[in-house]
Amino acid sequence: MTFPTDLKYTKDHEWIRVAGDEAVVGITDFAQRELGDIVFIDINTIGEEVVQDQVFGTIEAVKTVSDLFMPVSATVLSVNEKIDSSPELVNQDPYGEGWLVRVKLNSPADVDGLLSATDYEALVSA
Repeated sequence: MTFPTDLKYTKDHEWIRVAGDEAVVGITDFAQRELGDIVFIDINTIGEEVVQDQVFGTIEAVKTVSDLFMPVSATVLSVNEKIDSSPELVNQDPYGEGWLVRVKLNSPADVDGLLSATDYEALVSA
């Protein structure tokens, strides 16, 4: 499993990569392994403000459906179009091509309260 150090993580297994006042959000390598083969992703919150820890969509695997939780309060700008036709990208490249949404941060300081790669690795290794 990989834990890129340029990301911040949540206890719910989402990651966020911040660039200025925008960010990209996805699920972690650990999460995609736990879910198994991902077959569908439903995100219908484009243009909406989503509060930190609020559900912004769902991810469906062969064996389960899980909610996706927003790591920070933000407005959803776009959804990764590639995952509509190829949801398996989340399994193949969770930190790259398999990202889920691009967001505009309400308060960049929200990111400070998230887990570092080291903290997240300790959480999932426990």
